[in-house]
Amino acid sequence: MSVYKEIKRVTTHVLSEMKLKGEKIAMLTSYDFSMAKLVDQAGIDIILVGDSASNVMAGNETTLPITLDQMIYHGKSVVRAVNRALVVVDMPFGSYQGNSLEALNSAIKIMKVTHADAVKVEGGKEIIESVERILSAGIPVMGHLGLMPQSINKYGTYTVRAKEEVEAQKLIEDAKLLEEVGCFAIVLEKIPAALGTKVAQQLKIPVIGIGAGGGVDGQVLVIHDMLGISQSFSPRFLRRYLNLAEEIQGAVNHYIQDVKSKDFPNEREQY
Repeated sequence: MSVYKEIKRVTTHVLSEMKLKGEKIAMLTSYDFSMAKLVDQAGIDIILVGDSASNVMAGNETTLPITLDQMIYHGKSVVRAVNRALVVVDMPFGSYQGNSLEALNSAIKIMKVTHADAVKVEGGKEIIESVERILSAGIPVMGHLGLMPQSINKYGTYTVRAKEEVEAQKLIEDAKLLEEVGCFAIVLEKIPAALGTKVAQQLKIPVIGIGAGGGVDGQVLVIHDMLGISQSFSPRFLRRYLNLAEEIQGAVNHYIQDVKSKDFPNEREQY
């Protein structure tokens, strides 16, 4: 049983201690009050209010269309539900790249309005000025390297990143740079397992993987994927723990039949 099961609140300090003691960190996404409440009560360590809301909540093909105000809406909804988990809000595309002052203002707005615990950004050396500026305001920052969905138009594919030596070396350098400037953790997405292990061993801060192997300090999945609500997304790293799509459709079909047959509502279900 987790030695951290009974802690009242997960903090960045708690996460550091978990890495030191070798306890894996469990992280999931949530975007609304009801789901976040269930996830938090189950004992998750980190809830990521991901810009994946653009895909699973709004139906967009990429994460790029979601706005800062939309992320704040989702962030506020999640924070209201949470008592234990550390809540991290993704900074959406266009809210921090290329302009460190805009990055700072975006991060401050997220923190002031949502009451979240931290923000997450994608990138290394190319966004380091923005990261430093956000950190200078006392806002905790989680990094994100490897496959970076906000840069999908640059890659042109969702294939595994950093398989070649040059890209792998840049990833290691970027990870060390993010740690050096003060990030409290880093997400590594869709990279070779050996590289994920290497980065986690070289960094003092927690490294959380999504398709980065088992040698990192924790794992994260999109909740709609792991619960089987989303059916079209089936990468190798995804383990489905339920098939909720089938169960929800079955329940809805049952409801429709009961309404059509006049079985619902019955006498006990009326006033």
